[in-house]
Amino acid sequence: MKAIWNNQVIAESEDTIVVENNHYFPHNTLKKEFFKPSRQKSTCPWKGEASYYSISVNGKENTDAAWFYPNTKNKAKNIENRVAFWKGVSIIE
Repeated sequence: MKAIWNNQVIAESEDTIVVENNHYFPHNTLKKEFFKPSRQKSTCPWKGEASYYSISVNGKENTDAAWFYPNTKNKAKNIENRVAFWKGVSIIE
């Protein structure tokens, strides 16, 4: 699977986990040069607290467009530290 934003592959992996229609990519498959930590946080009742990244590609920024759970609750351990996307990031095979 590939995560693409602004015509750039920002993550690529054959090992994604799909939860609630979102592909969660292993952290080490992100192209780190496009990601910067965000202060944004949110909470899911069964997954725990999510942290976010903003994505910057070719001078354009997509704020809080990637999220991950650094310390999941027990039911979500399979996606702990994996990254999912939204806000216009395309996921393709």
